[in-house]
Amino acid sequence: MVELTTPVQYVKGIGPKMAEILATKGIATVGDLLHYLPFRYEDRLNPRGIAELRPGEMATVIGEVRNSGLFRTRKMPIFQLTVGQGRSRLKCLWFNATYLQDKFKPGELIALYGKVEQDQHGEMQILQPQFEILGEAGVDGADGKAAVSLEVGRIVPIYESAGQGRVTARWFRRVIRAALDDLAPDLTETIPAAVRKRLALASPREALWKVHWPEAGESFEALQSSRTPAHIRLIFEELFFIELGLELRRRQQKLETGVSFRLDDGAREAIKKILPFHPTAAQKRVLKEIADDMQKPSPMRRLLQGDVGSGKTIVSFQAAIIAIENSYQVALMAPTEILAQQHYFSARRILENAGYRIVLLTGSLEADRKREIRRHIAQGNAQLVIGTHALLEEKVEFAKLGLVIVDEQHRFGVLQRLKLMKKSGDGGANKNPSEPDVLVMTATPIPRTLALTLYGDLDISVLDELPPGRTPIVTRRITDDRCAEVWDFVRKQVLKGHQVYVVYPVIAESEETELKAAVKMYRELSEKIFADVTVGLLHGRLDTDLKDQVMRRFQKGELQILVATTVIEVGVDVPNATVMVIEHAERFGLAQLHQLRGRIGRGAAKSFCILMTGGKVTEEGERRLDAMVRTNDGFQIAELDLELRGPGEFFGTRQAGVPNFRVASLIRDRQLLELAKREAAAVMAGPNSEITQVEISRALMALRTLWQRTYGLVEAG
Repeated sequence: MVELTTPVQYVKGIGPKMAEILATKGIATVGDLLHYLPFRYEDRLNPRGIAELRPGEMATVIGEVRNSGLFRTRKMPIFQLTVGQGRSRLKCLWFNATYLQDKFKPGELIALYGKVEQDQHGEMQILQPQFEILGEAGVDGADGKAAVSLEVGRIVPIYESAGQGRVTARWFRRVIRAALDDLAPDLTETIPAAVRKRLALASPREALWKVHWPEAGESFEALQSSRTPAHIRLIFEELFFIELGLELRRRQQKLETGVSFRLDDGAREAIKKILPFHPTAAQKRVLKEIADDMQKPSPMRRLLQGDVGSGKTIVSFQAAIIAIENSYQVALMAPTEILAQQHYFSARRILENAGYRIVLLTGSLEADRKREIRRHIAQGNAQLVIGTHALLEEKVEFAKLGLVIVDEQHRFGVLQRLKLMKKSGDGGANKNPSEPDVLVMTATPIPRTLALTLYGDLDISVLDELPPGRTPIVTRRITDDRCAEVWDFVRKQVLKGHQVYVVYPVIAESEETELKAAVKMYRELSEKIFADVTVGLLHGRLDTDLKDQVMRRFQKGELQILVATTVIEVGVDVPNATVMVIEHAERFGLAQLHQLRGRIGRGAAKSFCILMTGGKVTEEGERRLDAMVRTNDGFQIAELDLELRGPGEFFGTRQAGVPNFRVASLIRDRQLLELAKREAAAVMAGPNSEITQVEISRALMALRTLWQRTYGLVEAG
C-alpha cells in the first residue's frame, strides 16, 4: 500500500533514477504524481472497421496480426505490421523501432489507435500508432495477470512527457495506474462535511481515480474542459487551501500590534488644504477605507489599485498626512530613480507649502549628501522619506516609522517590503516596536482572480474613476508604410503647442541592435523630418544625470518631441504631452502598451496614441493591438493580458509569489476561486452548527503540510 505522502520512487515501475527525472517536474510524492493530471483526453471507445476508415481521422481499430517485419532504409530502420479484418487490410509503421521485431505473432488480436493516412497506392495506414495486444499479459507483456486495457476501448488520458522523451504519456499511464491500484483505501477527508455537501464534492479517492481513468459514460466535453465532478473536487480543494491560508494570515495580522492613528479635525483640515482639485467619488471612498484602517489598533495591509492617471499619488499623500499629523514618519519606496524623483517633486509641490519636511534618498546621491539625509531620517526631522532601494540599506534608520507606501509593488521582491516594515524604529526605546501600516500601490490593474491569490492577505481598494477634465485617449493602429501621415499629424500637434513621445522597443536579447535603431530614428527625426523642432533622446543606457536633465527639459516644455525607449513607462507626468507614437507596437506586451499610453491624456486636451506596426503581426499580437484600440479600461486589458500570458508571466519573470498551481487555473477557474474564498472565510469564522472544531483543526493541519512545500506562497506583510 502507498499513501499520498509516500516518496514516488516506491511506486511500481519508477525507482530512484526515474524519481530524479520526476523531481524536475515537481513530482516527489505519490500525491504529487496523482495530481499530475492529463492535459487532454482521447476518445478510443468505439473501434472502427478498416473499410470505414477515412484519411485524417483519429481511429481505434481491432484487427488480426497478418504479418510483420523490419526493413532498413538509408535514414533509419522501419518496422511494418499488417493487420486485417476479413479481406480488409491496414498497414502500420513505426520508425526506429527495432525493439518491436519480436513483439507480434500472426493470428493475435491487436488494438491500435492513431491518425489514419493514405499511402501512395491509395491504401490506408497508421504511422506510430498506440497499440495493445489483446488477450496477452499486461500492456507490455508483464506478469501473467489478466490485462487491463490502458490504451484502447476507453477514454484515454494524455499526459505531458518529461525527461527528454524517456517519460512518455504511455509511461505515465502505467505508473499512475499502479499508484492508484496500490493506494491506501482510507484517504483522510480534509474539507469539512458541510462544504462537501453544499458543493456536492466527490471523495478524494473517487476524484483521483476518475480524473485519470474516466468511466465510459463521462461527458467528453466536460473532461476536455476540466469540468467533471472529479476535476471540480481537485480544483476546489487546491483553491480552498490557498484561500484558507490567506484567510488565516489576514486574521493573524489583525492580532499584531500596529499604530492606532487619530483622525481629528487638525488632520482633516491638513488633508483638505493640500488637495489641488476636487476629489472624485472613488478617491473619497478609497481614502475613507484607508483612514478607517489607520485608526484601527492592528496594522493596515492594503493594496491600492488604480489605472494610470486615477490619482493614486494624491490619495497616498493624504494617508501620509494622517501619519505625519500623529508625529510619525512615512517612507515611500519607488522602483526607479525617475519615479522616486517624480514623487519627490510632486510631494514638494503639494506638501511643502503646508510645512511638511520631505527628503529624497536614492543610490546616485553623493556620499556626504546621503549621510546628511540619513541623519535627518534617524533624528526624525524628515517626515516624508521618498526613495528607491536605497531606503533598505542597513545604515538607514527611522526614528518613528508609522506608514510604508510601496509603489509599483510587483517590481519589488516581497522580502524587500518586509525589510522596510522592520525599520519602524519607534524612537529606539521600544524593543518590540509597533508594525507600521502598509499601503501598496499599483498602476497595473490586477484581475480579481490574481489579486485574490497574490494579494489575498491584503485588503483591496480600487480607484475606478478618472479625475474630472481627463478626456479618453483616442487609439489608432497604422502600418509603418504610412509613417509620412503620422509625422504630418505629429507636426500639426506640435504647432498647436503640444508635446509628443515617440517610443521604440528595446528587447533584452537584441538590446544593442534595438538601441541603435532607436538612436538612428532619433537622428532621422531630429536632423531631417523635424529639423525645425526640438527633439530629445532618452534611453536606459544614459547616465542618471543625463536622463534627469532630458526629462526635466521635456517637463518644462523645452523639448517638443521625446524619442524614448520604455524607460518612460513608469512615472513621467507631463500634462502637455498629447501624442504617443509607439513604433513596432506588435513587439510590446499588452500591459506595457497600456502603461505607455497612460503617459498621455493627463491634461484637458484631446490625446492620441498611434500604434505603428511593421511586418507580419502574429494572431496574439493582433488581439493585443485590437484590445488597445477597443478600450482604455485597464481592468479589461489586464484580464486579456492574463489570458494571453498566464499568471506566471503576467508580472514578468521578476515577480515572486504567483502560486504554483498543480490542478487549478486562475483563468479557467475564476468562479471556483470566488467560491473557495467564501467557504474558507466561513471555516475560519470558527465552529458553528455546520462545522465542528475537529473539522477546522483537520483542515488547518492539512494546510500546514501543503502551504509551504506545494504553494511557496507570498510572504506579504
